[in-house]
Amino acid sequence: MMGFEVIRLGLLTTVQDEGRIGYRRYGVPVGGVMDAFASRAANMLVGNARHSAVLEITMSGPELHMLKDQLISICGADLSVTVDQQPVPMWRPVLLRAGSVLRFGTSRHGLRAYLALSGGIDVPQVMGSRSTDLKTGLGGYHGRALCTSDVLGAGMITGEVQQWIHRMTMQLGTKECMAAPAWFLSERERPDYSGKPVIRVMRGQDISCFRLESVEQFYTESYVVSPQSDRMGYRMQGPRLELEKPMHRLSEAVTYGTVQVPPDGQPIVLMADHQTIGGYPVIAQAAAVDLPILAQVRPGARISFVQITNEEARRLYVKREREFHLLEKLIRRKMAEREGT
Repeated sequence: MMGFEVIRLGLLTTVQDEGRIGYRRYGVPVGGVMDAFASRAANMLVGNARHSAVLEITMSGPELHMLKDQLISICGADLSVTVDQQPVPMWRPVLLRAGSVLRFGTSRHGLRAYLALSGGIDVPQVMGSRSTDLKTGLGGYHGRALCTSDVLGAGMITGEVQQWIHRMTMQLGTKECMAAPAWFLSERERPDYSGKPVIRVMRGQDISCFRLESVEQFYTESYVVSPQSDRMGYRMQGPRLELEKPMHRLSEAVTYGTVQVPPDGQPIVLMADHQTIGGYPVIAQAAAVDLPILAQVRPGARISFVQITNEEARRLYVKREREFHLLEKLIRRKMAEREGT
């Protein structure tokens, strides 16, 4: 089914999902969304499965012409989204009328916004994923960022969502959009993208190879995210981290949030499109629960690192998962209640 047409470009807009799982042993990165919390929340709010494809919109966004009535949600960075010059609320379902134009402006806070359409963005799966890998031209919409005049479709929607769209359409009248009043994510239920980021990390496997003063600096000083950062990695600018002695090691598996230190002493935090293996010493590993915050940090911003244990990181992750499951149950129940009225 037709979903929307791109009528004006943003800085960088790609189709993403939760990535390619099971192919790293062949050298294929997982990739996928940078902010998995915002993407998952956006899908949840419109009744999609968590792995459904979304648009990842970076810094400044496009203009999208809706080709049919669409139930959407926008989560993540606040990119000043409007329809017919009216602000579009974030972190909740919104019904857009066919023919309306969704406009993304510049970022008020955060770096990446996620647009979910009910049914998901309909592009072919490649290795089990619809995510765009820009470096290889794999997946997504023809393996590239979206361009003007691109037309993308949405997948099949559930009966519950069809009922919701029908009921909201009856109430819409002459308005271009309407927010669903039944559910949303409040500020206390989502990450704070507007404050000074403090990223919780565990000790890296090579931390004992660094000078003690360098380890202290890593945890007490702040680092600036370099403009030379991208979806593959964030280059940090700050105190130089030095080894006790030159180190030669074999390349080993790395993952999203691994903090490597190359010979220049400036750490690199690996991001969603990171390589599958790396040979630089590893000083830390970011906790999974803080990766969404890291994904929203703009170049030029300062971040700090604080050490936690593996057990603390596990507890934080389990707590976040429980909260998501509760929200998903609540939304499904509210949808079912509305369908039955």
